[in-house]
Amino acid sequence: MSNGTRETIGRRRYLQAAGAAAFAASLAGCSGGGGSGGDGGGSGGGTTTSGANASAGNETGTGTSIENPQTRGEYLQVANRFSHDQAPWIFLNRQYSVYGVANTVEWEARRDERIDGYAVVPSGGKETVTITQSQMDSGLDPHDHRETPTDNIVLQAYEGLLSRDAQGEIVPELASEYERIEPGRVRFRIREGPTFHSGDPLTPEDVAFSINRIVDDEVGGLVSPQSDQLAGVTGAEVVDGERAVDVTSDGINPIVFSLFASYCDVMQQSWVQSNDGPYINTHMNGTGPFRLANYQEGVQVVYERAPNYWQDPAPAAGLTIRSADESSTRVNQLLGGETDLAVNVPPQDVNRIRDSGSAGISPAPSTRVLFNAMRHDVEPFSSPEFRRAMNLAIDLDSIVENVLSGFADATGQPTLEGFSGFNPQVDPYPQNVGKAEQLVEESGQAGAQLTLHTPVGRYLKDVEIAQAVANQIDQLSNVSCSVEQREFSALAEEITTGKIEDKPPFYLIGWGNATFDASQTIVPLLASNGELTTFSSERLDSLMNEAGSLPGDQESG
Repeated sequence: MSNGTRETIGRRRYLQAAGAAAFAASLAGCSGGGGSGGDGGGSGGGTTTSGANASAGNETGTGTSIENPQTRGEYLQVANRFSHDQAPWIFLNRQYSVYGVANTVEWEARRDERIDGYAVVPSGGKETVTITQSQMDSGLDPHDHRETPTDNIVLQAYEGLLSRDAQGEIVPELASEYERIEPGRVRFRIREGPTFHSGDPLTPEDVAFSINRIVDDEVGGLVSPQSDQLAGVTGAEVVDGERAVDVTSDGINPIVFSLFASYCDVMQQSWVQSNDGPYINTHMNGTGPFRLANYQEGVQVVYERAPNYWQDPAPAAGLTIRSADESSTRVNQLLGGETDLAVNVPPQDVNRIRDSGSAGISPAPSTRVLFNAMRHDVEPFSSPEFRRAMNLAIDLDSIVENVLSGFADATGQPTLEGFSGFNPQVDPYPQNVGKAEQLVEESGQAGAQLTLHTPVGRYLKDVEIAQAVANQIDQLSNVSCSVEQREFSALAEEITTGKIEDKPPFYLIGWGNATFDASQTIVPLLASNGELTTFSSERLDSLMNEAGSLPGDQESG
């Protein structure tokens, strides 16, 4: 890939900083085209919105309401309108992923933030690749985490039944074929040839075990925090007399193939059962193109090319993944030749990288939404009026333009544009300080003192976004707000326990949704039984249950 291609950036101000190489093409990429998520339903049309009326102080357009949703897409649109009106979050922005890439490797950014070492091609006699991301892993067990930095570390050695190509389309991986047998049952035919790094062949029993280890707390010595990433899946069993596995779901599960294209790495059953948790979290035994050579917890992960890989050998003979919290450190390492790929390049460093002659920029509008979660079970966030007031206090346009240099999209619902279920009639909250102060008074929470917890260096400009939000809230006459900076790993540990009471009352976080479907944001984060939820509503639960019972418009398999 040429430097000119790497400099094709996503948004107006960022394009100006990077040289504006291909503005029209970048804007086309921001529209979310092709984001149907495989077997997920369509958006349900561009002229409808939900049946929930806009609440007082919302001041966003409501369009024509869907009084009686019929399709899966319409139910998801209603759920997005309802979420907007109930304001369980301060809605912030769609994150853009911006990478610095050395001229000695060929690689292009993906929308799903996946950094697959198999796709990084060294050039000019170079044999190894180094990647520097913002955080290290929380352990090497592929079923025992929920964060993208760990995903990007384990995916080098582990693989799933299905995967996605760079355009987001579902492609077979360890499954050679897949089909829906009947409502609530799909069948994966398991590929011949792949072997684990231990040398043992992949079996259907390994596949069934891996699925059950995620969805069944009694399997594999683990209560997996990924259970809702396979939402609706109830179990898996080997098909007698065939090299195949049947996966059952509670109901039709219209996005089951999308789920397996994004989640569920396959592990070797005998290896898991022969080792304890600490060993599994410091060793790797997958079927992927790289095998673990050296693991230094919190420092780096070193891989070597896996011999006898079932596909073509990895282009790189070796791969190292390191981390640096500060974006400036990552950029300096890139320009100093210490790393080949640096994540989350800030806007102010684009020209510096472009002009270096040794590296370029590779950007992509991501599948990640940033937001401030507000726990509905504690004051003052138990009041929907107060939650709406917090949204109205925020000048999102200012944050997008001044903090993120225009390299972001303001959001007003959990689902991003281009995803199945996105509601095109729901706009971001406009800033209205007077109305915000009025709603605070109506909520009975005047005088509230808030602390916004934010990770440091995990997302592009995360601390700066949090500070802008806190400053704008602090401008209200009847609310004060401060920021507490947190290590991402510590904050993530509190958020992913599955217990709402363990979470901070108010925190900034990002959520990547690689399925391109509304359900995989709303269910885990906002449904009453969601693994990471800060909200509870019978109405929202009912809408999502109805959506889950209907087929998608574009059924795969």
